[in-house]
Amino acid sequence: MPITRFPDPRSASPEGVVAVGGDLHPDSLMLAYRNGIFPWPVGDYPLVWFSPEIRGVLQLANLHVPQRLARLRRNTRLRLGFDGDFDGVIRACARVHSSRDEAGTWILPTIIDAYCELHRAGHAHSVEAWDGDRLVGGLYGVDVDGAFAAESMFYTEPGASKLALLHLLDHLSSRGLEWIDIQVMTPHMERFGATPLPRDSFLELLAATRARGLRLFR
Repeated sequence: MPITRFPDPRSASPEGVVAVGGDLHPDSLMLAYRNGIFPWPVGDYPLVWFSPEIRGVLQLANLHVPQRLARLRRNTRLRLGFDGDFDGVIRACARVHSSRDEAGTWILPTIIDAYCELHRAGHAHSVEAWDGDRLVGGLYGVDVDGAFAAESMFYTEPGASKLALLHLLDHLSSRGLEWIDIQVMTPHMERFGATPLPRDSFLELLAATRARGLRLFR
């Protein structure tokens, strides 16, 4: 049975934990995202659901594109697109994080299966960078009723994931979206102009954006 209710994310622990346990049914995942919550498996613990006290947000008006990346974008031979190989993108993200982190990746087989099902339901989307028929970069995330939560990215050619991100941001901007949720601040996203936002402010922004009823991919 899907989860039918989460605790108020404002009651999260100091570490941002909202709840423990439950399932990854598409309805459970969407209920979580609509409430500013996301799953993040931790070791051998039961499934953990988070809503960090400080949220990473990239306001598209504040996007910073370095000159080197702008040149690469103008001259790239890569082909960029959406939802061409969601399974390939999420599995590539899992391999990258597993190789970088001694503790392994949070993108476990159960997460891969769940998000592939969420993709088939029309809620999760991928952005790909292709060199011919080779997938060389990309990212995936969730359409939260007209808001967008970015999950993970990968590349096997320099700059490929960044070009995929710019392609996504251009598309979302064309649909009227003004920001994306990056969940946790990282130096990489900070260089693009991402900023921290307190949880309460993030939840208000998420609710206001969902109320707009934007159609991001359909």
